Amino acid sequence: MQTGIGTTLREARNRRKIELPEVEAAIKIRTRYLRAMENEEWGVLPGGAYTRSFIRTYGSYLGLDGDRLAEDFKRSEADGGPAGDGALGVEPIPGARSRSRSRVPGWVWIAMVSAALVAIMVGVGLAGGGDDGSQAPKPTEREAAQGRTGGAAAQPVAPPGVALELEAKGEVWVCLLGSSGQPLIEGEILEPGAVEGPFRSDGFAVAFGNGEVTLRIDGREAETPATSSPIGFAIDPEGQLRELEEGQRPDCE
Repeated sequence: MQTGIGTTLREARNRRKIELPEVEAAIKIRTRYLRAMENEEWGVLPGGAYTRSFIRTYGSYLGLDGDRLAEDFKRSEADGGPAGDGALGVEPIPGARSRSRSRVPGWVWIAMVSAALVAIMVGVGLAGGGDDGSQAPKPTEREAAQGRTGGAAAQPVAPPGVALELEAKGEVWVCLLGSSGQPLIEGEILEPGAVEGPFRSDGFAVAFGNGEVTLRIDGREAETPATSSPIGFAIDPEGQLRELEEGQRPDCE
């Protein structure tokens, strides 16, 4: 089904007399994807939020209202257009729930509440001092530098949260959210070999256009499936990795 979006993009590019390779160099979207958008060959693109992100970026670069074009595409999906008639070729996940409009998954709220309770308990413990109600003696400068043992200086304490680093093995679209739902990588396309992070948070939610990416959690490489289809993960405060169903993945909209 034709939406008119492709014609709008192509005519805007022609008016500005810009060639597709020049667009690719500027916005880091491959020429084959740009040509597919102009020809409305939606099956060539990853689909869903990824395609809308491409449309938004391309339209904005051409001086158009990229957000409106992305919304037009989204409405065509809801009306049984490019996505509804199967043109995008993305297989549905059996039993997948409907897409949630919340940017923050439920596990993130649990992590935030848990972190707040821990902070309160630590604060009460510090205020209470010792078991007899007395204040702990203030260490001298020498003790502060060397520690109570009188030996070598105390080892630095690791900062709280989980550290996450991404390395693209191929061209991959990425949407990464921290524990509070703030975007850390907001729907960007990473080139092969690109490294992002490390980021530190009490947890993460991440979506990829494909499996061409390596995840390192607290310095350890995580085992992730190799796939050419979109995939997403949640990482909890303990650094545990869990694959997300289609409706649970962040989309950076």
